Amino acid sequence: MYGSESTSAPRPAFEMDKEAEDRFCRFIERMPPKMDGMVRLFDRGDYFSAHSQDAIYIANEVFKTTNVLKYLGSARPSSSFAKGLPSVTISTSLTKQFLREALTVKQMRIEIYTPEENYQGRKDNTRWTLGKSASPGNIMQLEDLLFNDQSLLSSSVIMSLKLQVKEGNKVIGIAYVDNSERLLGVGEFVENDSFGNTESLLIQLGVKECIMQSDDKKTDHDLSKLKTLVERCGVIVTERKAADYQARNVEQDLNRLLHESCAGVALPEFDMKFAMQSAAALLIYLNLLQDKTTHGQYRLHKHDLSQYMKLDASALKALNLMPQPNETGGSKNMSLYGLLDRCKTSQGKRLLARWLKQPLVNLHEIVQRQDIVEVFVDDSNTRIKIQDDILKAMPDFHRISKKFHRAVASLEDVVRVYQAVRLLPKLVQTLTNVEAVNPAAGDLIDEIYLKPLQEHSDHLDNYAQMVEDTIDLAELKNHNIVLRPDFDPNLQTIRGQLLAIRDQLDEEHRRVGDDLGLDIEKKLHLENHQVYKYSFRVTKAEAGTLRGKKGYTELATQKSGTIFNTKHLKELSEEYFELQDKYEKTQRHLVKEVVGIAASYTPVLEILDNLIAAIDVTVSLAHVSANAPIPYVKPTLTEKGTGDVLLRGARHPCLEVMDDVTFIPNDHDMQKNSSEFIILTGPNMGGKSTYIRQIGVIALLAQIGCFVPADEAQLPIFDCILARVGAGDSQLKGVSTFMAEMLETATILKSATKDSLIIIDELGRGTSTYDGFGLAWAISEHIASQIRCFCLFATHFHELTTLDQSLPHVKNLHVEALVTDKRDQDGKQDRNITLLYQVKEGICDQSFGIHVAELANFPESVVRVAKRKAEELEDFGGEDTTESLTKYTKEETDEGTALVKDFLDSWKSRTGQNATNGDGDGDEGMGMSDEDLLAELKRTAEEFRERFESNAWTSGVMSTF
Repeated sequence: MYGSESTSAPRPAFEMDKEAEDRFCRFIERMPPKMDGMVRLFDRGDYFSAHSQDAIYIANEVFKTTNVLKYLGSARPSSSFAKGLPSVTISTSLTKQFLREALTVKQMRIEIYTPEENYQGRKDNTRWTLGKSASPGNIMQLEDLLFNDQSLLSSSVIMSLKLQVKEGNKVIGIAYVDNSERLLGVGEFVENDSFGNTESLLIQLGVKECIMQSDDKKTDHDLSKLKTLVERCGVIVTERKAADYQARNVEQDLNRLLHESCAGVALPEFDMKFAMQSAAALLIYLNLLQDKTTHGQYRLHKHDLSQYMKLDASALKALNLMPQPNETGGSKNMSLYGLLDRCKTSQGKRLLARWLKQPLVNLHEIVQRQDIVEVFVDDSNTRIKIQDDILKAMPDFHRISKKFHRAVASLEDVVRVYQAVRLLPKLVQTLTNVEAVNPAAGDLIDEIYLKPLQEHSDHLDNYAQMVEDTIDLAELKNHNIVLRPDFDPNLQTIRGQLLAIRDQLDEEHRRVGDDLGLDIEKKLHLENHQVYKYSFRVTKAEAGTLRGKKGYTELATQKSGTIFNTKHLKELSEEYFELQDKYEKTQRHLVKEVVGIAASYTPVLEILDNLIAAIDVTVSLAHVSANAPIPYVKPTLTEKGTGDVLLRGARHPCLEVMDDVTFIPNDHDMQKNSSEFIILTGPNMGGKSTYIRQIGVIALLAQIGCFVPADEAQLPIFDCILARVGAGDSQLKGVSTFMAEMLETATILKSATKDSLIIIDELGRGTSTYDGFGLAWAISEHIASQIRCFCLFATHFHELTTLDQSLPHVKNLHVEALVTDKRDQDGKQDRNITLLYQVKEGICDQSFGIHVAELANFPESVVRVAKRKAEELEDFGGEDTTESLTKYTKEETDEGTALVKDFLDSWKSRTGQNATNGDGDGDEGMGMSDEDLLAELKRTAEEFRERFESNAWTSGVMSTF
């Protein structure tokens, strides 16, 4: 995790005497308490430090040992630390890695303190003030520290929620900020008791942090439920006072932040009362108005939930949509995002994540995306050319634009944009060639990509000309980014002086070579050393030529040879670097002017960024579709509420690319009114979970515009995918496995419509068999009879398969297993099971759980006991205990047992069983042989047969013999 710099490298040392240490310790003790999940760091210039529990945490997380701790100050009885204050230093590069991990993976809060200045203007290392703070949804203040050398690959969205009960309805007002896109979003919607819309919204936006009001007595219960849901989605919750949710000045405040194109206008979004209250709290929390560089930079967007397919948190996990933060190692193909991510740009990666969380529901838009993907699937040469020759060179225009606005951009940023701009004509020409080869798709490519690209390419021609007029592009090959000397008379003068000194350096190089008799190309090297500046170097073999020579000063002997200089070389070196420093100071204010001019192009650059991102994602989807083990196919989609699910040879895209996996495809045939509700049974490890998940993955891929892993695919558009699979314990939050399962199922029942897709795996396994079956039956029946949407229900409750007898649109499928007989080591007959991973019609009435235990290498003794106990239970309860308990009425059972008693009494009286003779001894069967006894039993049974068959209970018992 912290691999770029060795954690065993020498660490910086504290620069405090004992008195200063004691003062600093007292300062730490007086600091206000921290929130849970917060780490405080202290910026000491060249390194950072952490103290108290934070130091212990960093020692364990970063250095993996507490031996790195140093204890500051004197031990005091009042302190909780007997040895002194635990402290640790951490280098800047390791701090960056730690912060990146803490904020983007571990969802922690960060505070960074900087030393106060005393009355003489010097830094006081014992008194500190809060300099920067950050949370998962608000990393603005740490962006430069975190991502200077690594682009931010995922959006950091923070949202504010306002819950209000209005006329008996729950209304949610939301506002959110996506700083990577400079976007301010708002929205209002009515909620139900399960808060399904809010859950979908959190997932659609990829929210990292959510702020909520904390002290509203009227909605305390609902707020508590809402907070639980938000945390279940993996979002950090920050509570704020109700006073922050006052919208008095919010319209005026928003107008300061909005771009001039919409600022000052009476926007319809301002009429959303609860959304504006949320926006007010969000602006206070982020302190956006205090940062003048953000004024006039944001776009206002009204988020409409109905534009996208809804996904719940369980579906997100069931479909393996995004990589899990706590997953380390393994293949990137374990998640759908990792599989599809063949993007070459940071903005493309961000857009892919957004597309996956926001599948479309508009058929026209989906087909449009599919058609563009198809162009690049069919034209592999163009796809490869765009990926390797163009997209790889594209910078993150959004991040550079933000640096331009904040006046922290460098000439390097200006040049990176210039180099990308120079590639735009090549991109335009490449797309034009596609249009020429495929006229059918040409109009679409022209409308979506070519016209906007040509328009912005023309606008950016002036940018390119500005860069060529101001920056010395010839110096780029020497890795120097400097202004042209003729851009300013002073620069030109200094540049001339620098060139003159370069000539003198070359002349001194030749003179020394002649004096020592060394070839200046091969044996005597003039180098700009990082310590000794301009100096000479000879190899160890040639070092003897310096012996006895006057005028040469040896500076160091290293593995590469001997470093030395002359008096004249030293003077020239000092003069050169003085002039270079003067050149840099002179050009510094000129660089600001150039960056200021470049900043005026940011509106065009941000639109260009969106275009590049869309091209990158589309080409990436085409790359994956064309290069899968079996190429994907273009699915046929129908409007919501129409059409059936028909998939031939469907596969799970993530599993089929795993090493050592030979994936067996299966068909999905779900038709309205005949097979819209599928009950899937079969052995453990047989592939049930894969089968029901793959249809969800395929539906989602189809609605983001991607091709799908199947031989043939026809699907309706789903308004949401809802799932209940493998709920885990959340005991720290007081939620058991079964409770989590019930919460997820309740959301499904309240959120699903006839146009939804529901995936349920093993419902009701977290409680008793009878309660679990009862719940599974009731939930299945409700979905199948009331909601009437497409649903796949995998279960081990084989009794559920009888649901098809009362509902004609329920269909039973099973995962096939081949069962053969064998003899175990004791000579007893046993079963050998081969899993075929094929889905067939009909039911499977066995689970083969003990077989799976054998596959898991259980001890043989445990397996034998398990088999014996299972056989005992089957004998005791029959093959279907639940059915035997519910199949017969009490009257039928009582009548049947009385009939059996009459039968036994009659047989006893005829054979004299248990009768006594005169001497008091039992004369069993009056001396009848076993054969006679059995014959009499058969005669009696024949007489009772008609009465046995007329009773349902005795008839059922007889059928088991």
